[in-house]
Amino acid sequence: MNYKTQMEAAKKGTVTKEMETVAEKEHIDVKQLMELVAKGTVCIPANINHKSLSAEGIGDGLRTKINVNLGISGDRADYELEMEKVKMAVAFGAEAIMDLSNYGKTNTFRKQLIDYSPAMIGTVPMYDAIGYLEKDLLEIKAEDFLRVVEAHAKEGVDFMTIHAGINRRAVEALKRDKRRMNIVSRGGSLLFAWMEMTGNENPFYEHYDEVLEILREYDVTISLGDALRPGCIDDSTDAGQISELIELGALTKRAWEKDVQVMVEGPGHMAMNEIAANMKLQKRLCHGAPFYVLGPLVTDIAPGYDHITSAIGGAIAATAGANFLCYVTPAEHLRLPDVNDVKEGIIASKIAAHAADIANGLPGARDIDNKMADARHKLDWEEMFKYAIDPEKARAYYESTPVAERHTCSMCGKMCAVRTTNLILEGKEVHFCTEL
Repeated sequence: MNYKTQMEAAKKGTVTKEMETVAEKEHIDVKQLMELVAKGTVCIPANINHKSLSAEGIGDGLRTKINVNLGISGDRADYELEMEKVKMAVAFGAEAIMDLSNYGKTNTFRKQLIDYSPAMIGTVPMYDAIGYLEKDLLEIKAEDFLRVVEAHAKEGVDFMTIHAGINRRAVEALKRDKRRMNIVSRGGSLLFAWMEMTGNENPFYEHYDEVLEILREYDVTISLGDALRPGCIDDSTDAGQISELIELGALTKRAWEKDVQVMVEGPGHMAMNEIAANMKLQKRLCHGAPFYVLGPLVTDIAPGYDHITSAIGGAIAATAGANFLCYVTPAEHLRLPDVNDVKEGIIASKIAAHAADIANGLPGARDIDNKMADARHKLDWEEMFKYAIDPEKARAYYESTPVAERHTCSMCGKMCAVRTTNLILEGKEVHFCTEL
């Protein structure tokens, strides 16, 4: 193998087996895909040590992908529960899983996850630093952070969120332009605290070339984290967010020069009327790199329903240029999600992604919707369940209220519009009060 990364292979005109897999899934010519990877507008996160991976592409012209967050918490260190969530995410077709574990020795769980999962695996090394190193934040040195990055890369992680853009310039912009919510990124807040307490520059920014060398060695895609993303709609598109985005654009080009694949992370909370402009701004400032959005949540008043606020924002974002949606569960802002929360979050995010693919005219995106429409036309319930995004729930709802006639549902009964129209077009009479 005369290349280190998918990007290097693409620049050399080499088609990898991962490119072939993605091209087949996306119904795209593999040479066209190779050109997009070479340009950086598509990435294929595929660590050389993730042997169970079924490769996926993220970027313009491809299906919108979704990510599921999970991981071990200090308040609930239940490894079996987290693996149950992993299996559910895979079953429902999530293309990526981020292990956000931040308690104890997380590498055992992460290795199990990488061994099992055909989905891409992402991590945030900053979350794991304190537990992995067994040091308090102030005791951690720049080289320690890089040790954690290398450990995750060796284990087989496909992409890593690295908060390299929150440098001194971006922090100064944040301080000048007062926020309602300040920093809401966990990794961003830890780095900000470390920088302020030590007086040093962000180690991921200062030692960025060393970070890239580690990622290049294992073909880990860098997901440039948005440490200064807005945490409420009043803070969106402010000086801190945009200052960091400018830095991320420069870091994107530096990564590509080293043949390291890039994603750029985007806003968290944002009013609907700002989303499309933000997508265009990111693509412009970050040179068309794939965009990974954390929501956006379009209102701040829906705890318990933030899978809905996120799905609304995610659908708008993906229609306007975002390529990768991070799911949000009903438990967001409230607690560690349980299995049902994870399911609700996945379904909401899948709906948003699929709706955007339809709106963007992606080849084949409407096919399953057309099959559903044909099944409804025929009043074929088994076919409808087959094409439903959650067949089990659809069947349970239908069967929860028994109907007199199998071809109808309990909402309309014999007055079903589809039934009535079908009978008339077949030259038959419609009767409601008598049986013939």
